[in-house]
Amino acid sequence: MTTKELYTKGARIWVEHPEKVWESATVTADYRSGVLIAKLDQTGEIRQIKIKDENQMPPLRNPSLLIGQNDLTSLSYLHEPAVLHNLRVRFCDRNAIYTYCGIVLVAINPYNELPIYGDETIMAYRGQSMGDLDPHIFAVSEEAYTKLERERRDQSIIVSGESGAGKTVSAKYAMRYFAAVGGNASETQVERKVLASSPIMEAIGNAKTTRNDNSSRFGKFIEIHFDEMYRISGASMRTYLLEKSRVVYQSAGERNYHVFYQLCAAARSMPELQLDHQDSFHYLNQGGSPDIDGVDDLRAFNETKNALTTLGVSETEQQNMFTVLACILHLGNIELKCEPDSGDVEEDGAYIDPNDKHLQIVCSLLGVSKPELSRWLTHRRIASAHEVIVSRMATNRAAFARDALAKRMYGEMFAWLVKCVNRALETEQNKSHFIGVLDIYGFETFEINSFEQFCINYANEKLQQQFNSHVFKLEQDEYIKEEISWKMIDFYDNQPCIDLIEDRLGVLALLDEQCRVPQGSDQGFVTKLHESCHKYPHFMKPRFGNQAFIIKHFADNVEYQCGGFLEKNRDTVSEEQLECIKSSTSCRLIHAMFAADRVSEGNATATLPPPSRRRTTPAVPLTSLTQPPRRASGQKQTVGAQFRASLSALMATLSATTPHYVRCIKPNDTKLPFQFHPARAVNQLRACGVLETIRISAAGFPSRWLYQDFFNRYRLLCAHKELDRGDTKGTCRRILAAHLKDPDKYQFGATKIFFRAGQVAYLEKLRADIQRLYCVRIQSCVRRFVARRKYLRRMRALRGLQAHCRGFLARRFAQEVRRTRAAIKIQRYVRGWSARRRYRQLRRLAVGLQAHARGYLARRLYRDARRVKASLTIQRYARGYLARKRVKAMRRGIIIAQAAVRRFLARRLYKRLRIEARSLDHVKTLNKGLENKIISLQQKLGEAQQKTKALEPLAVQLAEAKAKLELLRLVEIEAKTLKVSIVDKDSIIAALQTELASERDSNKQLVEEKKEIEKTYKIERVAWEGESEKLVNELKSSKEQFDLAIEERDKQLEQEKKALSAELEAERQSRQKLLSTQYELQERLDSLQRAPATKEHRRSLSDASNNSQQETTVEDDFGYGSVRSVENSRPALEAVNWSAGSHGGPMPIADAGLVLRMQNRISALQSELSRTTKRATDLEERLMNRLSSPPTNPNLDRFKVEELEIENKKLREHLERLRSAGDTTLLTKEVIDQLGIMQKELDRRRDECVQLKSVLTNTTVNLKSLTTSSYGSDVDIVNEDGELATAYETQKGINRQLQEELMAEKKFYSDHISKTKAEIDRLREENEKYQKLLSVELSQEPKNKQQEFAQNEIIKLAAESLALQERVDKLSESCRRYKNQIRLLVTKLREAGIQDVSDILEGNDTVVPQNTSLAPEIAPVSRKKEREYLGMFEYKIQDEATIIKKLITDLKPRTAVTLLPGLPAYIIFMMLRHMDHVDDEPKMHQLLKAVRIGVKKTLRKRSDSVEYSALWLANMLRLLNNLRQYSGDAVYQKENTPRQNQQCLRIFDLSEYRQLLSDIAVQIYQGVITLLERQVERLIVGAILEYEEISGLSGPARAPPSPPGAGPARLKQELGAAHDHLHEYHVDASLRVMIFKQLFYYICAYSLNQLLLRKDLCCWAKGLQIRYNISHLENWIKEQLAEYGQKSVDEILSVLKPITQAVQLLQARKSLADVQSTVDMCSNLTAMQVCKILNMYTPAEDYEVKVTREFIHEIQKKMQEKAGPKADKEPQNLLMDSKMIFSVQFPFNPSSIRLEDVELPEVLGLEGLLTKI
Repeated sequence: MTTKELYTKGARIWVEHPEKVWESATVTADYRSGVLIAKLDQTGEIRQIKIKDENQMPPLRNPSLLIGQNDLTSLSYLHEPAVLHNLRVRFCDRNAIYTYCGIVLVAINPYNELPIYGDETIMAYRGQSMGDLDPHIFAVSEEAYTKLERERRDQSIIVSGESGAGKTVSAKYAMRYFAAVGGNASETQVERKVLASSPIMEAIGNAKTTRNDNSSRFGKFIEIHFDEMYRISGASMRTYLLEKSRVVYQSAGERNYHVFYQLCAAARSMPELQLDHQDSFHYLNQGGSPDIDGVDDLRAFNETKNALTTLGVSETEQQNMFTVLACILHLGNIELKCEPDSGDVEEDGAYIDPNDKHLQIVCSLLGVSKPELSRWLTHRRIASAHEVIVSRMATNRAAFARDALAKRMYGEMFAWLVKCVNRALETEQNKSHFIGVLDIYGFETFEINSFEQFCINYANEKLQQQFNSHVFKLEQDEYIKEEISWKMIDFYDNQPCIDLIEDRLGVLALLDEQCRVPQGSDQGFVTKLHESCHKYPHFMKPRFGNQAFIIKHFADNVEYQCGGFLEKNRDTVSEEQLECIKSSTSCRLIHAMFAADRVSEGNATATLPPPSRRRTTPAVPLTSLTQPPRRASGQKQTVGAQFRASLSALMATLSATTPHYVRCIKPNDTKLPFQFHPARAVNQLRACGVLETIRISAAGFPSRWLYQDFFNRYRLLCAHKELDRGDTKGTCRRILAAHLKDPDKYQFGATKIFFRAGQVAYLEKLRADIQRLYCVRIQSCVRRFVARRKYLRRMRALRGLQAHCRGFLARRFAQEVRRTRAAIKIQRYVRGWSARRRYRQLRRLAVGLQAHARGYLARRLYRDARRVKASLTIQRYARGYLARKRVKAMRRGIIIAQAAVRRFLARRLYKRLRIEARSLDHVKTLNKGLENKIISLQQKLGEAQQKTKALEPLAVQLAEAKAKLELLRLVEIEAKTLKVSIVDKDSIIAALQTELASERDSNKQLVEEKKEIEKTYKIERVAWEGESEKLVNELKSSKEQFDLAIEERDKQLEQEKKALSAELEAERQSRQKLLSTQYELQERLDSLQRAPATKEHRRSLSDASNNSQQETTVEDDFGYGSVRSVENSRPALEAVNWSAGSHGGPMPIADAGLVLRMQNRISALQSELSRTTKRATDLEERLMNRLSSPPTNPNLDRFKVEELEIENKKLREHLERLRSAGDTTLLTKEVIDQLGIMQKELDRRRDECVQLKSVLTNTTVNLKSLTTSSYGSDVDIVNEDGELATAYETQKGINRQLQEELMAEKKFYSDHISKTKAEIDRLREENEKYQKLLSVELSQEPKNKQQEFAQNEIIKLAAESLALQERVDKLSESCRRYKNQIRLLVTKLREAGIQDVSDILEGNDTVVPQNTSLAPEIAPVSRKKEREYLGMFEYKIQDEATIIKKLITDLKPRTAVTLLPGLPAYIIFMMLRHMDHVDDEPKMHQLLKAVRIGVKKTLRKRSDSVEYSALWLANMLRLLNNLRQYSGDAVYQKENTPRQNQQCLRIFDLSEYRQLLSDIAVQIYQGVITLLERQVERLIVGAILEYEEISGLSGPARAPPSPPGAGPARLKQELGAAHDHLHEYHVDASLRVMIFKQLFYYICAYSLNQLLLRKDLCCWAKGLQIRYNISHLENWIKEQLAEYGQKSVDEILSVLKPITQAVQLLQARKSLADVQSTVDMCSNLTAMQVCKILNMYTPAEDYEVKVTREFIHEIQKKMQEKAGPKADKEPQNLLMDSKMIFSVQFPFNPSSIRLEDVELPEVLGLEGLLTKI
């Protein structure tokens, strides 16, 4: 197939256009020799194209499948119009600013902010190969970072382009990516400083030009250094050729450097600089464009200052820098005049007024001499051989010298600041590798080109040479790798152009030579160029004039004007001016700046340290081109020579690295967003080497297809019988052999097929033709099928109509016959019926008349009686109505009053609620600095702990002293209170006397007022009744209004409640995000701490043995081995068969000793019963005597009864405590402690009673004496108002109450006695039954060995039981005896004067160990029932670490599964209960701290295990719920049993620790989420996006076919394993739902982000595959998570809606009629996401509907309208936030397990460490 065969009718081509460069056309007739007729697509014009050379035919257009490709080299036809069209489609239609061109990334400046640079985008490109996702600057950065890790070779990113193309922004985002993926967790935070250097360099090195508002006027090479772990360890920067001329001159529409305008904007904050508006300075107002749209200079100034502070520039240095900048501005405003004394106009010398304001400001700011500076600004020194002449300069020359000084000062300051940046970025960490980012100017050509453009184009020539060689090398490596035959490709070599510039007689050499000539000039330089360089092919003379020269660069021919070449190359400044400036006394920065210049003059050192590691060492030193150093000989080095040396060093650095290229394109000159000017773009594509890359690719095999992709796409070109899916390579060979006859057009590689340009388009044409043929055939078959089906349907319809008509006629005839017969029969029956009806009517009429007559008489009598009764009833109801009316009126008044009061209370409550709601803002502000507070609090905590350790012994002494002091204070306070109470009583008596006198007077007045009130009441009552009716009416109306107001208030309250709940939810979510951030930072810190450890983990032999032992133990432990049943396994006595008869045979003889012992035990029980009965009768007699005797002093009796009840209660508690203490070792000490406490309490109460009795007696005597003295014998006056009667009634009530209490006490004791008697009877009967059972069993002969063994065992156990019981009785008796002895000893000690008896008792510990041997024997003994536990665990403080290790650190999940769910939490809580019981607060704090540290340490060690995380998440929640359940709060006690309420904590308030445990649980929960996300992340793409269940449904596949089990099944398997782990370790169901909701949200976000970044997934077939894969996940959710309820399932399914809707969008119709339905369907997607998907949508076939721009615009418009006006103000993100975490709440889940039932399993190994109480 030849090329001209493709130019047939219908072929699409490109034709040239004067403005658009290229436009599309369609061939209307087949090509004939020399003539090609085509029709322009846009205008419809028919154009006849004459072809002079058939090798120069118009370029062909690519098929629609290849339009908008991510990589330009993947186009079938590789030429300029194809590249331009592809870029235009991607940029304008799809808003894609990045496109690959082989290894080059083409970036087009959008002139708009795009949301494609967020953290989510960075994480999406992390770990992805270049080409997997859409083109992006992050993809290039990731490629460089990955190669750095993989190849351990330094990398470089070369960003080039003309001004305004976006070079600086691209370099900034590249550095941001490296800072994100290579972030260092150390305190230096180098990556933050690297990013902070950008605003500084932009402020001092960027300016506004006519092409760009933020144009970099210098080149820079930034090296980002990495350590061995590939984390950022430092950075460095080199600068090139700062445009210093901009400091003193700007063209129209341009600005000076940004920092000057920022300084003027901040003039008010720095009045000492004496700055003014920017327009008042000569160096700032020349361009006439001082402002930039959307830029706030004051805000930018603050950002620059913050960046300087971040980089370590001190405030003094900053102030000095601003002083230098201000001096430069004021220096430009110094007015140079002609000397007034000079009469010669031609010799007008420069003169400065001594009173010049700006001169004074400069001198004052720098601290230099004003006459000296004024002199050397207008004079110059000329040194000859014999003398030195000082002459006055002309005005223009003086102005030039002043500007040169300003430029030099700015250049020195720029160099100094670069040094500061490098010093801040330099660290002491190891630097193993680096990635360099070169942000350098692109090729420039203007109407007037000068020395700067020459240097820039020279640098681009060198870079282009390196680029061409690198591209060619990569192309060659690809062919060698694929093992295909290839030929050498010719490419443009610009070495001759470089030789023209660098040779010994080149441009730079001649320029330096002319600069050294004393009378050298620009004209002489050009003359020498014309004479010496005419032999170079790349040098040209201009047609007109001799002031310029032309160089043929690789991009274009550039004419350079020679004006200013020599002066710019020399860059000279008057030495006298420099010396004057260096004498500054007020600005130290001047000395630092020029000191660096002197050092560079001495040893030619660089302003920047050399790179950390070089493979090629340049022969010249590396330096900054902002200021040229001097040569070693002392002669100053020219700018051109220095630039050449630095450029050579740069090229050596780049050659030692792997380069990556970014070419920035400026789409238009008007800075309009997404406007593409083809002519401007073509020029830049030619200049930046993109078209050269295309040419190199087109010369070889540009199109490359994987075998599987080619098979999937073009298998249609092969017969079905020739298809072999097992041998795709062979099938591809057959397809190509059949359709491409020329074997040179393609090559078979190892993994790919390589095609020459145009061959893929030809195959697409063949495929489209075959598809069209097959479509026609399918249409014919379908049309035949439709016609035949229509014919058959009509035949069936006709036959059905005939059948129905015939049946209708037959049915109608039969119907007529039946009607006739029916009519006759109906007539007969009707006539009989009418006769019977007439008879019945006559009979009813007669009977009715009689009935009505009789009824009339009866009703008249009844009516009379009823009227009488009704009159009585009316009277009764009328009276009742009047009474009810009065009651209703009173009730209405009361209700009105109540409503008013309630309304007042409700308003007050509402105000308080609003105030509380507003206080949430304070909580938000408190949480802002939470991270900093945590760090500071941790530091303070460490310091406080050290201080507390030193203060612990002092605190103990202080506590003892305080205790003694407190006892003395209590005694003193009691004495004072008694004195004060006596004084109060006296004052109360005096007040009562005065009140009594006033009450008498007031009583008389009240009687008179009462009479007057009764009179007025009768008068007003009539008026009130009238008003009440009015009030009733008003009440009705106000009630309606009140109801409406209540409804409105309820609505407002509901809205405020929702708002508050939303704020609370947001606050909770922000708090949990802070916790997650803290958790991530902690993980990063832990990973750094673990970094030096070895990567391989080997289990030691001891661990292996421990594991094996634990596993053996677990296998023998069935079920939950931690709960012990406290019920007796022995059957009850009622279940024993007592009627069992005796068996024949000889009777066994019972043990005589056993019988005697049992008889003795029975007699002891009987004696005890008699004693109890006697005590009960005595108690009853005493109570009866007490009731029968008259009460002598009721108050005293009541006091005594209360005291006795309190003491009795305490004695019972002490007795229960003594009984619970099983060890005799503890018993003695416990008894002594309790006796001491009881004795102290008894003495204190005895003293209080004596004091109260004395006070009461004194008060009574005083009252009696007062009464006698006041009233004498006339005591009746005291009872004048009935006080004595009232007091008597009160006393009777008290006596009655006391009597009732005594009766209740008597009843209690009688009930207790009766119960005791019943218990004794029951025990006696039980004893008799036991005796009978034993006698029967012992008397019977055993049938077998089992019964004989049982009998012997019974006898043995009974003997042992009686022996033990006797021993217990003896010990109890000895305990009582010891108790009495101790009481006597304590009284004797106190009588001897020793008050502190407890110290003596505690010090005598030597007696205790003697009885320790009895503990193992006595501990298990109990009386008639098993021992009652309190649900506590006791341990020693020294065993705490061992307990935590065994309970937390060493606990394996496999072991925990066999135990009680949450057993560690129960054990920890029972330990806390014991501390609460003994009030040991320090021990409690220490335990909770150890638990917290142990859990965190375990999870940190097992950070990659879901089982450990699930285990401790469940245990932390169980511990949290236990603290809630047993906290004593009524909210958490609703489901508790009475026993659980008794076990609540009584001393400690652990609410703070509940919050702490909640935070730990949140961290563990987030750790589980992170771990699960990490596990499923590697499966998402393969399972959802790339897995193809229906092979070949989609177009070219991106990846090879997935192996079995790698699709949704593998993902479901992973999800099922996670669900099993959570279920196995009993994580709460609600928390499991939240975990899977979060997990599926991450799956949805990750999938959608990948879909938004991959163009190959945006087609109809892929949408179908992805939707099918998502359905697998939905089915898994419905099946596996159905146990949590339909609501939970729907909630989890809802988080998958974004990816589901995105896939449905790919499958939906995309016409203008479907806009509204599409908008409604995409309710969970943003307008940006929908437009992105539609822009990337690529029809796989020609017959698929293409998405039009009108459809996308309508969708965007509708979605913006739906979102509302506020949507534009909110920040929009293209990608979903995959790091978003739903706020989680831990609901209260009480436990029904009794604490006393919890036992310690042997597998934990805690038997000797914990003691159950």
